[in-house]
Amino acid sequence: MNLREFVDTSGEQPVRGFLHTPAVAGSACLILTHGAGANCQTPLLVALADAFAAAGFTVLRCDLPFRQAKPSGPPMRSAERDQAGLRAAVAAMRREMGAGRIFLGGHSYGGRMASILAADEPGLVDALLLLSYPLHPPRAPEQMRTQHFARLETPALFVSGVRDGFGTIAELEGALRLIPARTELLPVEGAGHELIGKRNRDALPQQVVEAFRAFMGSECSVSEVR
Repeated sequence: MNLREFVDTSGEQPVRGFLHTPAVAGSACLILTHGAGANCQTPLLVALADAFAAAGFTVLRCDLPFRQAKPSGPPMRSAERDQAGLRAAVAAMRREMGAGRIFLGGHSYGGRMASILAADEPGLVDALLLLSYPLHPPRAPEQMRTQHFARLETPALFVSGVRDGFGTIAELEGALRLIPARTELLPVEGAGHELIGKRNRDALPQQVVEAFRAFMGSECSVSEVR
């Protein structure tokens, strides 16, 4: 696997991050981004990028525009700009990859931005990988973040810890029924919102890779991604 910094300033928003290129490249690319309090260097994104690259995916893990603008702190009224940043990342990877499938994924806030973008622009990407989707703020289950779910026509694999305060497994299962596209939920035993920790840091990345490839089935076959 090769790893290099990636910068593309040709689109509506700059794209900045790290590109993982597999030793034997397939025809699929996964874009990964981070949560509200993090950046693309988080242990979860690095571990997943390495695991997907080892499976033959080209992986871009990138910083959202709000994080490019400031090194710390939460996003402040930047949702539209952050979605534009993901749209720019998709366009940059299409230029980088040429033909092939593009998948979009994100942890927490990043996954929420990815899902809203996909709901607004059906067909932009082939599938979503949503890690610790923040279904509602902790201890505020009445503030559901599912307004766009009924418009989401892109297949989506959700991965969530069974101890995640942003949404229980039962709450997620109910919310996924709102989505007309094909969905699947992968519960992670013992995990909270961060998903990865000392106990599962070795097993979790491969578990997610295998679940995503199984979810995509023939759309992400061994002949395409080795």
